[in-house]
Amino acid sequence: MDSRNGGGPVTTIGKRQSDLKKSFKLAVRSLLTTCPTQEFSKAFPKFSSIEQEHLHQLFIQVITSLHGNIEDEFESLCNETQVGDALDTVEQLVEEQSLDPLSSDRTNVMDAVHNLSAAKKAEIHYLRGLLERAEEHNRLIQARVDLLRNKTQEVPDIKDFIGKLRGGILSYKGTQNVEL
Repeated sequence: MDSRNGGGPVTTIGKRQSDLKKSFKLAVRSLLTTCPTQEFSKAFPKFSSIEQEHLHQLFIQVITSLHGNIEDEFESLCNETQVGDALDTVEQLVEEQSLDPLSSDRTNVMDAVHNLSAAKKAEIHYLRGLLERAEEHNRLIQARVDLLRNKTQEVPDIKDFIGKLRGGILSYKGTQNVEL
């Protein structure tokens, strides 16, 4: 039983809220552990054994007080921020909608994996098609470039041929004018 909101009504806490509080307390206790007397004595070798014992007792009191103060502060913060109510609401929604990940249906996960896999395969197929079209386009452009290079090399040959043809025509006309 837990009383929220100071002196409010006594209500039962949900599993999630209980788990949160237990986890916090375990974490605090593991962080603030007491030191065995022998270890404590090693830390203060110049003190007498009675002084070491008194210091050790004081240390234990401080650690115990810290535990209580930290747990009280955590409880106060949980109450102020209404964490318990939020966790209870989440727990209720999970129960209502069967969203508990520990008892979820594995087929939903497998369906999601299958759908994702199929989508990725389709994307790969589409991208391969794009790549093939781009490669074909590049081959066509390269063929055009090669053709244009060949034509520019043929142009001087044609100019030479036209020049020879003109020379031949002119010499032919020259021989014809002489005969007339």
